Amino acid sequence: MWEPSRRYPDPNVQTLDPAFNALRLPLASVEQLASGCRWSEGPVYFGDGRYVLWSDIPNDRILKWEEETGAVSVFRKTSWNANGNTRDRQGRLVTCEHRGRRVTRTEYDGSITVLMDSYQGKTLNSPNDVVVKSDGSIWFTDPVFGISGYYEGEKFPSEVPPAVWRIDGQTGQATMMADDIDGPNGLAFSPDESILYVVASRASPNRLIRAFDVVDGGKRLANNRVFIDAGPGTPDGFRVDIDGNLWCGWGMGTEDLDGVRVFDKTGKPIGHIALPERCANLCFGGRHRNRLFMAASHGLYALYVNTQGVAGG
Repeated sequence: MWEPSRRYPDPNVQTLDPAFNALRLPLASVEQLASGCRWSEGPVYFGDGRYVLWSDIPNDRILKWEEETGAVSVFRKTSWNANGNTRDRQGRLVTCEHRGRRVTRTEYDGSITVLMDSYQGKTLNSPNDVVVKSDGSIWFTDPVFGISGYYEGEKFPSEVPPAVWRIDGQTGQATMMADDIDGPNGLAFSPDESILYVVASRASPNRLIRAFDVVDGGKRLANNRVFIDAGPGTPDGFRVDIDGNLWCGWGMGTEDLDGVRVFDKTGKPIGHIALPERCANLCFGGRHRNRLFMAASHGLYALYVNTQGVAGG
């Protein structure tokens, strides 16, 4: 059972480099908000309703945690084995679905619009994670994880290469942006949107976070390079703060790796938030976007930090 630290500063918030001290709050501790999931993923914060939505993929549902009361309820079931979630620049929920093999948008009235489920007559694999750029374009990864078995989706043959895709915010036109990433997973933009970071979760011998330059008015990626070698760690979903630091879901392997690993904008590890289980994905929320919500294996956790997440995550 999770036992929060009674001490300040919380020993679960660990400094790996003095630069992290400016990002941590001495009087803030890690809190467990919910438990009882099979595999938590894809949190997204709704400030207008003061709640967090996140996916419980094997249980085929999206859950809701209410900030005012702490109540947890089922927001959507079936979720089509939803994984990553975000909001577009109009505040609508955008969701990646494993079993649906599609990216959807939930309209203000609750109806669901399919943004993309195929390309040139071929069905997508299992959309995984998603972000929205300031021009309204929707960027998502499409690995084969959700079609590899029956736990997080349903088993199907792959029809298109695992890739990063862009859906134009005005025309809805889909473009494959990169298909040279081993197991594309979490993704996020730098604060000025000049760099796109993508997790290569099937890279060998170590998992990687790769970086691309965003060029040609945001319509092309260039200069694919290794930004972070994860070593024994397992990066998954992540988000970026206003100073360019990467807050990465981390873990699996040994207990000391479980939680969130924080890197500065040069790729140097500067901090770690220890959790009792692997963190798969996270988001910034709260009134000032200074509360980190962490979807970790069986539960949802939170920590106030001394920075803010960039918009569009």
